[in-house]
Amino acid sequence: MSDVPDHRGDLPALPTEEMLVNLGPSHPASHGTLRVLLKLDGERIVRAVPEIGYLHRGFEKSAEKGSWTEVIPYTDRLNYNSALLNNVGYCKAVEALLGVEVPPRNQAIRVIVSEMSRIMDHLIAIGTNLVDIGALTNFWYFFNLRERFYRLVEKLCGARLTTSYVRIGSLQHDLYPGFEDDLRALLPEIPRAVADVRGLVERNRIFHERTEGVGAIPAGEAIAYGFTGPCLRACGVPYDVRKSHPYYGYDQLDWDVPVGEAGDARDRILVRFEEILQSARILGQALAKLPAGPIAVADWKVVLPPKERVYGSIEALMGHFKIVMEGIRVPAGEIYDSTEAANGELGFYLVSDGSGRPYRVRVRPPCFPIYSAFPRLVEGQLVADAVAALGGLNVVAGELDR
Repeated sequence: MSDVPDHRGDLPALPTEEMLVNLGPSHPASHGTLRVLLKLDGERIVRAVPEIGYLHRGFEKSAEKGSWTEVIPYTDRLNYNSALLNNVGYCKAVEALLGVEVPPRNQAIRVIVSEMSRIMDHLIAIGTNLVDIGALTNFWYFFNLRERFYRLVEKLCGARLTTSYVRIGSLQHDLYPGFEDDLRALLPEIPRAVADVRGLVERNRIFHERTEGVGAIPAGEAIAYGFTGPCLRACGVPYDVRKSHPYYGYDQLDWDVPVGEAGDARDRILVRFEEILQSARILGQALAKLPAGPIAVADWKVVLPPKERVYGSIEALMGHFKIVMEGIRVPAGEIYDSTEAANGELGFYLVSDGSGRPYRVRVRPPCFPIYSAFPRLVEGQLVADAVAALGGLNVVAGELDR
């Protein structure tokens, strides 16, 4: 066959007709309730128009209908792959508006549950992204580790996915006896699972061909679009809220911010690999430094009094009644506060009119600016490239639609 001349280059250009194709909203490769209208010339994407709104979350308006505390279960359903990070971000913003700071033990526990959530989120993001490009074995390696984390979360919170564990000024409860030992036993499994999956893909020809140069964006454009998180760090920009605006003692821990170079689908996966290992480093140090002491602020206008005090003290009974019936009275004002969620900067802009319920809650979800750049990432590339690129963005419709 090698002696047969190839005349394909001599063929005249054939007339083609562009066609419109829907990617999503219900196809598994659309990673949630997303729809992208593609204009194709053959397999080549000429135009891509992303569309959101199929999930109809209505989080921001729903948050105005209940007390500040009643918003917490709604935050679970933003990025439901890492609900604890949403709990922490929202409660931290309300506490900033209240002008209160949670005790050191509470802060350390929030760091621990946040990094556990970051690991679980990255395991899902990498595993499903690799499934999209045909690598199923990696998915099982990571979901085995993810399941062990979820069992730990379930034992701590009483729920696996939507946890509602964090409270304004407090937590649902302290760590259960033996939690530290359970987590320490799990830490060695993290680098082992990462090494297993990296060994399967890092020198795999199919992985390289499906991800290198796919959905690439330079650092300047990524910043202009509003990228944060792993997608921005994959472009070589070492921005991380935990480093740039430290909170809860992150600046007292020894860890690094992984960055990529090309800003493509490959670098987004590799950066998340490294971030899993860095979160494991943070967890080990946070456990070693875990302080004793209370988990709640000593203010019954913010935190429910202990039940034993409620049954024996009129002051505690009144504090309990006021919070339950009227909600936490947050001083009138407004604030923007942010944390580093799994996909990037998660910000809450809160407006209070002084009552027991929010006047306005506005979320700055990391997914929204990232997904808005999707046409820039895929136009000129193939349909298969769009699937590979979308998985690496890890767009979660729960926080995208809000």
